[in-house]
Formats: sequence, structure tokens, C-alpha cells
Amino acid sequence: MNYQNQNVQDYNKSLKSVAKKLRQEMTKSEVCLWKYVLSAKQMKGYTFNRQRPIGNYVADFVCKELKIVIELDGISHLFEEVQEKDREKEVFLNSLGYTVLRFSDEEVLRDMRNVIRVIECVVEDIEANNGIDRL
Repeated sequence: MNYQNQNVQDYNKSLKSVAKKLRQEMTKSEVCLWKYVLSAKQMKGYTFNRQRPIGNYVADFVCKELKIVIELDGISHLFEEVQEKDREKEVFLNSLGYTVLRFSDEEVLRDMRNVIRVIECVVEDIEANNGIDRL
């Protein structure tokens, strides 16, 4: 699959107001990941969007060009019903060709270096597997 200039057709306009509200009420871990890693093309020059509607879900962070979704899981994700919804969301996103990365809030806040390494490795793997050469 060629990821360059990918036109994503799965944007759900009906969730736009929900996504906007989530952007205004970001968690501490979301703010940190956004500010220090994903905003302003900091991650290897790629654009990431925050709180992006895809299908009937809102993804925490999305790189449309590489089809990467990054989800941050807070304490509510310890509940079985929330975990089941997370699994359904991930299956749906995978069916659209997205690679889904999950990190706990604690990982982001206490081990940002490792979170960055994992994201960089996934970006590099996708680049290598799709012949993308970004300078």
C-alpha cells in the first residue's frame, strides 16, 4: 500500500463537535505527547492531528499520511467494558489499514523517551516497508 498522498475518506463529520470538545479538554498525558512529540511535525516531519473522528470513533492522535493512530489510556481503560470498546475500536481502525499504538497515561508521563522510541520505530518501519524516503 502506498501511503504517500493518501486521501483519507473515513473522516466522520458528525463527530466533529465531540472531537473539538475533546481537544479542549485534553488530559495531562495528551498535552505532553502533543506538545513535546507530535505537534508541528516534530515526529520525523509528519503531521499528526489530535482527536480526529474516524468512523464512529475519535482517535486521540492520527498521522493520516502513514495511517498511524496513537491512543492514550487513562485509568478508565482498566475496566473490562472500556477494554472491550478499545478492542472494537482497534479492530475497526486496523480494518481501515491503520497501525494502532497504545500507551498508558503513566508511560507517557514517566517514560516519554521510550514512548518516543516506539513511535519512531513504527514510523521507520512504515517508511521502509513502503519505500518512503523523507529527508
